[in-house]
Amino acid sequence: MNFMDLAKRRYSVRKFQPTPIPEESLQRILDAGCLAPTAKNLQPQRILVLKSAEALEQLKQVTPCHFDAPLAMLICYDTEACWTRPEDQKPSGDIDASIVTTHMIFQAEEEGIGSTWVMKFDPFAAREVFQLPAAWEPTAVLVMGYPAETAHPSHLHETYADPDTLIFSR
Repeated sequence: MNFMDLAKRRYSVRKFQPTPIPEESLQRILDAGCLAPTAKNLQPQRILVLKSAEALEQLKQVTPCHFDAPLAMLICYDTEACWTRPEDQKPSGDIDASIVTTHMIFQAEEEGIGSTWVMKFDPFAAREVFQLPAAWEPTAVLVMGYPAETAHPSHLHETYADPDTLIFSR
């Protein structure tokens, strides 16, 4: 499958089968994240893989958008490990973590595993519940699993932005 077909096929899954994700698939998904480009290749991402019943139950204290997925990842970046742009002191960590998350989403799709990138979560609760080090900044929650038979894309899935409104050439 080529990338455009993969990108078009992928959608945010909000209903999952309880089937666990095989370790081999999980490792390929994590490897895809490690292959993602980050600023100066500093790889500041820190990923908590939540797959035990206890960890998944704790996730419910952090977000209502867990969708009872059999696996979740809390994607963070280490503020002490990311690059900072000298002109304005903007750290690259949130961007790096986002690129990493995107790579993992597409690898999961290639594995037949659905996912949803969750931004509706309480980062303060995440810090407390998962006892994150002070330098770790929670950026996203990625829930994943095999899509349930009744899972389907949002009605907006086939709606694409008009490139003419997004791309400006000079």
